[in-house]
Amino acid sequence: MTAVLLISFLVFLIVRIPIAFALGLSCLLYALLADIPLVVLPAKMYSGIDVFVLLSVPGFILAGNLMNEGGLTERIITFCNHLLGHIRGGLALANIGASMLFAGISGTAVSDTASIGAVMIPAMKKEGYDPGFSCAVTAASSTVGPIIPPSVPMIILATLSGLSVGKLFIAAVIPGLLLGLFMMGLTYFIAQKKAYPRHPKSSLPQVAKGFLDTFWALLMTFIILFGIIGGVFTPTEASIVAVVYALAVGALVYRRLSVKKIMQVTLNAMKTSAALMVLIGFANLFGWILLTERLPQEIAGGILGFTSNKYMVLLLINLLLIFVGSFMETIAALMILFPILLKVAVAVEIDPIHFSVIVLLNLMIGLTTPPIGVCLFVSSSIGKVPLISVSRASWPFLGISLLVLALLTLFPQLTLWLPGLLD
Repeated sequence: MTAVLLISFLVFLIVRIPIAFALGLSCLLYALLADIPLVVLPAKMYSGIDVFVLLSVPGFILAGNLMNEGGLTERIITFCNHLLGHIRGGLALANIGASMLFAGISGTAVSDTASIGAVMIPAMKKEGYDPGFSCAVTAASSTVGPIIPPSVPMIILATLSGLSVGKLFIAAVIPGLLLGLFMMGLTYFIAQKKAYPRHPKSSLPQVAKGFLDTFWALLMTFIILFGIIGGVFTPTEASIVAVVYALAVGALVYRRLSVKKIMQVTLNAMKTSAALMVLIGFANLFGWILLTERLPQEIAGGILGFTSNKYMVLLLINLLLIFVGSFMETIAALMILFPILLKVAVAVEIDPIHFSVIVLLNLMIGLTTPPIGVCLFVSSSIGKVPLISVSRASWPFLGISLLVLALLTLFPQLTLWLPGLLD
């Protein structure tokens, strides 16, 4: 019966049924063939979303949309251009810098690609950057978003593992910065090699103005992060603080949020949140069926039967997650695979916080893995560049991401040092 569930799910994906409904339909087919009472299905779906910390997800989505609609994206890009534009390839470096700063607001790679790519890809093409490179650097840098806190996928990981949201957030700081800085180094090397343009150096008043324009928005990230870590409020309370703050900044400071815009942004956030909760519900149902069929135990037993060396276990898990992440939505992959793989990791004495960051980075790498990484498709569509050109230009960035993944795998203290300071 497990084969029916998995094969039907893959078939539904191949015929381009949205992943949430592919999960739901495969579960329904399994239930009908296994003679499971259909009343069980909504009950298991509801149990998957009836988790207090998940209440923070709609709040963070709404806060991010409010800040984005309030003009934050343009201000961040302008500020990064003032800081980095005078360096050769400065516009590409500003692209990565904007993703690193925007990360705390969006928290999702695809939204980062779409928001920043809509501005940066046309600008880079206009200034003479290779179109494929313009799309590739945008897609690659977007993977920094869900690593640098606050991050929606990190909240999902905390929900699934019972780990502290604050510790997961702080554990991801160094990996996120490493990923962004290494990508900047690669971009600078490519820019020098291809003689990409640079702008005149901005004056100190221009830099100061750019900083002041972004200050209030960036302050929200610090309030959220240190508020959660310091125990001032829970992640759910933090999401509400973020919404109120975003409303105040967007309406009173940036003055870009009218009542009509607020209503439209709220509606869009409701749609996004509803779609995400449906996905989480169906993924929980799918995971419950796998658990009933004892597939997690078989996978864990298979890996541990093959090797008990924790580095070999991590290597196998890394390969699996990069493959899965290249075609499956991040939240669904986490819901289905993370509980299974966490048991394997704990069995070979891998720290759960360290493992959680590794899992998330793997799935982010999958989003930009040629030829089917989702972020590559998004940037290709925005830039109107053939996917093969974007994929070819993305290989060096994929190499950098794999290098950071290898460093995190081999040196756990890169993720555990900062959380250890909180103990």
